[in-house]
Amino acid sequence: MQSRTSRSNPKNLKNPKKGAAIVKAAEHIFARKGFQAATVADIAKKAKVSEATIYEYFSSKEELLFAIPAETIREYQEKNREILPYIPGAANKLRFLIHRHLVLYENNPDYATVVMLILKGNPNFLKTESYRIVQLSARNYIEVIEEGMKNNEFSSDIDPYLIRAMIWGTIEHEVTRKSLLGKPEGLTSLTDSICNTIFAGISAVQPAAPIHVNVRVTGGE
Repeated sequence: MQSRTSRSNPKNLKNPKKGAAIVKAAEHIFARKGFQAATVADIAKKAKVSEATIYEYFSSKEELLFAIPAETIREYQEKNREILPYIPGAANKLRFLIHRHLVLYENNPDYATVVMLILKGNPNFLKTESYRIVQLSARNYIEVIEEGMKNNEFSSDIDPYLIRAMIWGTIEHEVTRKSLLGKPEGLTSLTDSICNTIFAGISAVQPAAPIHVNVRVTGGE
């Protein structure tokens, strides 16, 4: 006999693998056709399921769109939280986060296109569980920057939120260029440039200013 829980919550009966396959198919279709032009029929064909099956998992095309970042970012966040405690020093942690951020988009070009060209322009996304998970991921940066300020690796008078915005803004700009223009060819090749630029501005110990010496040479007697 079916339990009351199962009857009252049909989601308990769904196949997680099938749901994930539908989301991946949607990611592929949205990246190539855009949200408006893509249809549920397109997604069903790619996922090799019926349109009715998709509506068993998602109530609308928009809900399916919003589901795309959830698992990707959740896994990314879990891995970051697992590794960060074993990395010594805030600067090393920040470099790790920047590199991982670039790897995420480089290894998932369809995901990058959907996030940068579709989701970022949808204000309803800000109300979703997926967005909450993205915010948790962003919190990693704040914690690492604050750690660096506390242990004197980073200057004590910087604004952690502004520094994070500068890093994310740079990464998202380059990912958008990659999605639209195909450049830069390798996102992870930007890791050193981004880190060196950021560290030059926030490091507690700045390189000494060069000393200019004027030497006048006069002729002998």
